[in-house]
Amino acid sequence: MKETDIYSELNSIRSIMERSTKFISLSGLSGVLAGIYALTGAFIGYNIIYKDGNELGGSQLYIDASNGYKIVLTAIIILAVSILTGFILSINQSKKLGQNFWNAGSRRLFGSLAIPLVVGGLFLLILMYNGDFQYIAPTCLIFYGLALVSGSQFTYSDVKYLGFLEIILGFICAIFPGYGIIFWAIGFGVLHILYGTIMHLKYKQ
Repeated sequence: MKETDIYSELNSIRSIMERSTKFISLSGLSGVLAGIYALTGAFIGYNIIYKDGNELGGSQLYIDASNGYKIVLTAIIILAVSILTGFILSINQSKKLGQNFWNAGSRRLFGSLAIPLVVGGLFLLILMYNGDFQYIAPTCLIFYGLALVSGSQFTYSDVKYLGFLEIILGFICAIFPGYGIIFWAIGFGVLHILYGTIMHLKYKQ
């Protein structure tokens, strides 16, 4: 057997194993759309916080229970729409690749994502209960980043770099809580658009 044939067979085996253990139907377009949704949500949140002429940088003083819950509701809606879009586009991508969407790889991926996201969600409820709305943005960024790093082992490795960036951004946001809406827009908006574009060009998805 020629050396080139051996390499070809090894690559084929590796591809089959990867498809059986990793979820490779992530759509880059869903990342771009999620970023656009997030920027829309950040714009709405900005208008909620600064509608009375408040100045950027002091938003931790302007977020109370009334507008804090509006911001959280906006974030939940944006998250729901982003997840729905991701599911639809990923299912379509799975069909193009001739795969089942709900396979061993996707189950492992969603399982690894669930723990950081659920823990982060519970921590957010505690922050809301205590009225610490200024720390909602950094908490979202940090736990979302942890979820991406955790889930990256069951999908494209590129995902973990997005996760690291989200975590770093979250810590910086915690230092400057008055600019949470800006960090939110960068983390969930700009980074998602850049990541989705890179994924689409790199993997043609």
